[in-house]
Amino acid sequence: MLHVRSIWNGAISFGLVSIPIKLVNATENHSISFRQIHTEDGGRIRYRKFCELEDREVTGQEIGKGYEDSDGSIIPITDEDLAGLPLPTAKTIEIVAFVPEDRIDPLQMDAAYYLAAGGAPAAKPYTLLREALKRSKKVAITKYALRGRERLGMLRVVGDAIAMHGLLWPDEVRAPEGVAPDTDVTVRDKELDLADALMDTLGEVDLEDLHDEYREAVEEVVAAKAAGEAPPEVPAPERGGKVLDLMAALENSVRAAKESRGEDAEVKQLPQRETSRSSPKETGGKKSTSTAKKKTASSPRKSTSKTSQPERKATSKTTTSKTAKKTPAKKTPAKKTSAKKTASRKRSA
Repeated sequence: MLHVRSIWNGAISFGLVSIPIKLVNATENHSISFRQIHTEDGGRIRYRKFCELEDREVTGQEIGKGYEDSDGSIIPITDEDLAGLPLPTAKTIEIVAFVPEDRIDPLQMDAAYYLAAGGAPAAKPYTLLREALKRSKKVAITKYALRGRERLGMLRVVGDAIAMHGLLWPDEVRAPEGVAPDTDVTVRDKELDLADALMDTLGEVDLEDLHDEYREAVEEVVAAKAAGEAPPEVPAPERGGKVLDLMAALENSVRAAKESRGEDAEVKQLPQRETSRSSPKETGGKKSTSTAKKKTASSPRKSTSKTSQPERKATSKTTTSKTAKKTPAKKTPAKKTSAKKTASRKRSA
């Protein structure tokens, strides 16, 4: 970490223990930046800083800070004024508490930094704090001043280093009012089963395998134009209509996900999961509501067939007795005829 330029030098205040540290950025931005140009001739557009009183351009050495009061007047504030603030966090990361990591709302997460030990004397107390955080399985809540304001932070262990996440103050996180649907929506078990199946099909991913495809596409366009070639054509995305059938959309999503992974695209067996539909079987051995409805609907037919069965048997007996006498008369000629035909075939042979 020593080869990375530090953005802040100070110390961690751990009770009466002071740990000299250097604050370095833990992340970097790889996005492609563009310059503003004059579209007619490609000239760079530059912004110049003018003093509105003297109507002339000023240099960076002539520019300072000022606070605009409610009446529009400007109150000059110097770096010495800010450096002399009566705050213990001006040059110190003050640890105020230790809490479980799940107490931190991810919405509060801001910029991330690494804390590098400030020289050999800081190695022992630095390692002490790191190992204490590891063993306690907690994170440290801190307060520190950076870029003209006091901030909230969280210290945690990353590998063999201590990282600090800047945190937003609780009053800087908006409540999710008016965001969720304000209508009553019922989600069926079958829909949840398909959603679970889609989640299982998509599976997990190693974040190291993910990359910025947008940046790669922009780089290809820049390279092609620099070489005087036409930029690569990108196929237009398919535009589907409004999805009215949620079940069909989920089934198609599962099928597409499985096909992309080279798996069998059959989705009929996917909804068979241990959900609330199977809970009645475990408690009382009852079947699902849909099955019960089917049996209830078919039960009148069964009862009707049972009650009418004796009448059918009696009728069948009467019919059999009446037809029994006629049956031999009908079958006998048939036998004689077949016998005559067999005899005639033998003669002809």
